[in-house]
Amino acid sequence: MCNTAELKIAEYHNIRVLTTQQLAGCYGTTTDTITKNFNRNKDRYIERKHYIALEGDNKNDFLNQGQFDRGLKNAKTLYLWTEKGAFLHAKSLNTDEAWDVYDRLVESYFRVKQRAIDRSQLSPQMQMFYAIADEQAKMELEQKRQARQIERVEEKQRVLSETFENPSDKEDFKSWCKKCIKKIADTPKFCREHYVNTRYHDAWNESYARLSEKRACRLGQRVKTAREKAEKNGASQSKIREITYLSIITDDKDLKPVYETVIKEMMLAYCVA
Repeated sequence: MCNTAELKIAEYHNIRVLTTQQLAGCYGTTTDTITKNFNRNKDRYIERKHYIALEGDNKNDFLNQGQFDRGLKNAKTLYLWTEKGAFLHAKSLNTDEAWDVYDRLVESYFRVKQRAIDRSQLSPQMQMFYAIADEQAKMELEQKRQARQIERVEEKQRVLSETFENPSDKEDFKSWCKKCIKKIADTPKFCREHYVNTRYHDAWNESYARLSEKRACRLGQRVKTAREKAEKNGASQSKIREITYLSIITDDKDLKPVYETVIKEMMLAYCVA
């Protein structure tokens, strides 16, 4: 678990910040995941509010202060994350560990300067003012933590509801499968384990592999045979291309319920856990 109180302190123009490496280490993830989440949600991030991007002389001047490993000079852009930026990254990861660490970052890193005053030298009235302010700040943070917890529980309940709806109730089976696979591939848990450009393909492959473990079905051979038969019968190329693993599964009354179970198991594993 990240010890936020022992983080190397970095400031840019008197703004306390964290590097991508520090943020990833605190949140228990990789710099690659932090970067991918940022790129996928870039329209939500505002420069100078959520992050500071340093290049050229500005980057070198910052690194020359000796606050960080000079190895960072090889990157074209050095991203520094503010308190609000760290919040957005916790929201993207949406794990209990990330939210717990974020709360501790606020308390012991980003706002620690606010508590650096020797209050014993203040008047009793000012000491009482600070005590009341501290208590209000703690209450606000606790309310935010509880609100985030409620939001996560509601999201899990929504995913569970969507997962266990009968696909035929509202949409066709193929559309339901595609919607679920997209949800799975977009979850932080799945993204951490797969490259961004292949994760949808990997999610489909995992579902087919799980199906094969439950029921030997030789999907590849069945697709090949079906396409050859369609071509022999004079089907158009567009119709032939519509013959896929998913279409074979959908048309098979024995495979279809098994594959539905596979999709639900993956939803529980990646979207709810």
